[in-house]
Amino acid sequence: MPVERVSVTDSASEIIDQLRAKHGDLIFHQSGGCCDGSMPMCFKKGDFLIGRRDVCLGEIHGCNFYMAPDQFEYYKHMHVCIDIVEGRGSSFSLEIPLGLRFMAVSTLFTEEELKDLKPLT
Repeated sequence: MPVERVSVTDSASEIIDQLRAKHGDLIFHQSGGCCDGSMPMCFKKGDFLIGRRDVCLGEIHGCNFYMAPDQFEYYKHMHVCIDIVEGRGSSFSLEIPLGLRFMAVSTLFTEEELKDLKPLT
């Protein structure tokens, strides 16, 4: 069975459900910019222009998860788990008004996992 590059916690999935109920289809993007730009951001589908070089790592709870290509260079050997924490970021991500912030928790793939990585989409 292929190893996924990105996953989501149950608590983050609950927030995604709340945001989807209010805004419709969603996407995630992690740009790798400074400060909050390095955190995963959630947008209404169509409200954020995905770059042609951006990398789709996979899907989390029905939402495509994209990463800027230069950021992906740092993450290409890591699994990314999206979680939610209390605290207010300073981005345009949809969870900010809830007093919450999506967060990427990364762990290095093992040699065995690297052999079975799901191909990028």
